[in-house]
Amino acid sequence: MPLTLLPDDITALAARVVAENAAVGRTVAIAESCTGGLVAGALTEIAGSSAVLDRGFVTYSNEAKMEMLGVASDIIETFGAVSVACVWAMAKGVLERSNADVAVAVSGVAGPGGGTLHKPVGTVVFARVIRDADGEPDGELKFFEGGEGPDGRATIRHQATLCALELLLP
Repeated sequence: MPLTLLPDDITALAARVVAENAAVGRTVAIAESCTGGLVAGALTEIAGSSAVLDRGFVTYSNEAKMEMLGVASDIIETFGAVSVACVWAMAKGVLERSNADVAVAVSGVAGPGGGTLHKPVGTVVFARVIRDADGEPDGELKFFEGGEGPDGRATIRHQATLCALELLLP
């Protein structure tokens, strides 16, 4: 197997995302916060990804979410950056600012700090918007275990990257 920068399970899933989207002629775009570009990085590990990946946004700060993706400040003030409302707005913003057929957004608390009673470390939210689809975008809040200890942050980000890649499958 050729050298890859990311773990094998992420690279294998990214290869599926590229192959399956290329087969149906679908392009994707991503907005990432807690994953910090890992989803886009995973896709670009795959030869031929340029036929599928339109663009990615790493919007780590609230300001970046608002400036780059058009997330309304009242969404962040009311619900927080780690909320289904915020990732819906992020995903819609990506679709509006890209040529992609589908957009996925991810935001979460990777730790070790930053968690609260209502949004503990390991809380990650995802949204997917498909161009010209009727209805609301898909949104999901997940809690990933294993955020404690020295490997906790990497564990959360790893799981979040896999989940975001799964949402990019046709």
